[in-house]
This record gives sequence, C-alpha cells and structure tokens, in this order.
Amino acid sequence: MLVEDELREGEVTVVPPPPNDAGLVFIGRIRTPWSSRSETPRQGRHDGPVCRLEIFEPWGQALQGIDHYATLDVVYWLHQSRRDLVLQRGHHASGVRGTFSLRSPLRPNPIGISSVALVGVEGNTVLVRGLDCLDGTPLIDLKPDRCNHSL
Repeated sequence: MLVEDELREGEVTVVPPPPNDAGLVFIGRIRTPWSSRSETPRQGRHDGPVCRLEIFEPWGQALQGIDHYATLDVVYWLHQSRRDLVLQRGHHASGVRGTFSLRSPLRPNPIGISSVALVGVEGNTVLVRGLDCLDGTPLIDLKPDRCNHSL
C-alpha cells in the first residue's frame, strides 16, 4: 500500500516557485463524512451522501436565489494536496502522465471543482450530494449550473 506522500515509480517532483498571493478568500467550509484521502471517493456522485457547505459571514446573503437551481458547481481548495508533482502515475492509468493530463488532486494550484445536486438550504448552510473532498475543505466559490435551472 502506498503511503500518502510517497512517490510511485516514475513520478517526478519539482521545487515550485514561491507563491504569489492571488487574494483568495475562503467563503466557507465543506463538511463531508471523509477524514482521510483513502476514504474519499475518486469522483462524487449525485446519489452520494449529503454534505454541508457552511457559508461564513458576511457571505450568507449571497445564497439568496440559489434554491432556483437543481445543480451547482462547487469550487474548493484541496488544502492537503501536494503541489510539486509534474509527472504522476494515475490511479487507474498505465504509465506516467503529466499532471495537467490527469484529474488528480495533486497539482500546482490544487483547486477542486464538483458538479453537485442541490438538496436544500438551511440558513447559511447548503446541503448537496456529489462531493469528493475531505471534511473541513475550504470553500472558494459556488456557481449555479445555468443549464439546469429548476424553475
């Protein structure tokens, strides 16, 4: 079994340049049932467990009207991912491939995007199905799926 930060055969790392502050503001925290990467599904499913998007103040008002949509895109920061891999061996891929040719969470800017099914809204908490991230993952943004308006 592979240790979480252990390299697989053929994988290559680099020393990344120092980060430039992009000015990101986390708008909330994601609550899921998964506390380790080994437990987390590789892809979220719309029939998966209900997860909670806890929206921080002052962003709660920005949820107004979100319940008009059946699906949302959730953008989040994969805060426990390594950022130095340029060549990786994908989970089910044969051979080594470049990071940008994989959907791996291990990337220079570990931003995750999931299309989720909206279950409901309770105050500043959005209930969704379809996530594939760790409990406590920082939330960057929510965007409605404009092609899937529920009204």
